[in-house]
Amino acid sequence: MPLHILLILGGLSAFGPLSIDMYLPAFPAMAEDLGVSSEQIQLSLSVYFIGLASGQLVYGPLADRFGRRKPLLFGIGLFCVASLACALAPTLEWLLAARFAQALGGCAGMVVNRAVVRDLCEPIDAAKAFSQLMLIMGVAPILAPLAGTALLGLAGWASIFWFLTVFAGLFALAVYFFLPETLPPHMAPPPLRSAFGRYIGLLREPLFMFHALTGGVAMAGMFAYISGSPYVFLELYKVPVEQYAWLFGSIAACFILSAQLNSRLLRRWSQLALIRGTTFIYMLATVTLLLAAWLQVESLWLFLPPLVLSVAIISQVLPNASACALAGHGHQAGIASALMGTMQFAIAGITSAAVGMLHDNTAVPMAGVMAVCGLLTVVMAALARQANGRIAATH
Repeated sequence: MPLHILLILGGLSAFGPLSIDMYLPAFPAMAEDLGVSSEQIQLSLSVYFIGLASGQLVYGPLADRFGRRKPLLFGIGLFCVASLACALAPTLEWLLAARFAQALGGCAGMVVNRAVVRDLCEPIDAAKAFSQLMLIMGVAPILAPLAGTALLGLAGWASIFWFLTVFAGLFALAVYFFLPETLPPHMAPPPLRSAFGRYIGLLREPLFMFHALTGGVAMAGMFAYISGSPYVFLELYKVPVEQYAWLFGSIAACFILSAQLNSRLLRRWSQLALIRGTTFIYMLATVTLLLAAWLQVESLWLFLPPLVLSVAIISQVLPNASACALAGHGHQAGIASALMGTMQFAIAGITSAAVGMLHDNTAVPMAGVMAVCGLLTVVMAALARQANGRIAATH
């Protein structure tokens, strides 16, 4: 894949992490300015996840019918306007509505970048490309809290959303001038009225569903961590805001390194073998994390190792599971990408909300939700292997 396309796709992938991670250090300031609690500000995360989940179902058929570029440019434009609305939000209700619209715009890039990878790559190369995209998008969680903290100190929390407005505008120009249309010209564009039937067909396909859910449940554990980490680090372990940004970024760096390791492992092992091993490691790490939270270990340094491993290993589960789910769906890559993304963020929204609802002044809600994700990921991966075995037996 050409480097400039990979960089653009990586930037599009960064829309989500920037929109989520950059304003986390601003929760207390936003709560004070809007006259609400930090827990109510946390609702803006859940609303964002709901928008990401629902919006992708729209962009999938559009990307298959009208090509990749037009829906993408519309989505970036919507993200830009909604980010401006977030910066001007006078009330919590305004903020929640603007965050929902921001998610509806931002999810266009998530659908299209997976579809572009599928357009240009075979399954094994797609897994490597997804791992490379994680390197690029993984820089965002490292820089986002640092940049958010800096902007918060310089110009207040609204400046974070002003930055996102400018960022989106720059990438709209990059897409317009440098991203070619990758929808294969020989494919007859499917009519929009067929979208519902094609979604139902994918829902009935066990191999696609179990691979998509393997990645989706794994990623939900990541968002449980993102949702719960401000309380766990800032309030439970009394980490200063400035150090929280560095800590959050360091964990993201481990996520990046793990993703690059995945590319090397693919030279030696199959995607299915890696999914089996990494999901088991994910389960062990999250269960160990839950034990540490339940014991209420006083030292952050005892709590961090299982947390870091839990987050890092996700970057190996997700690209392999995504590539396996999209394999064989080149004729409807937009629909398949959209449905996979919708399931992923729907589950992420549920887990993010669960962390808030189960809040009990300990790390148990965050760790418990992550442990459930770890267990379910192993189950989904096992079911995917069974489905793959049945298909192989019929051939």
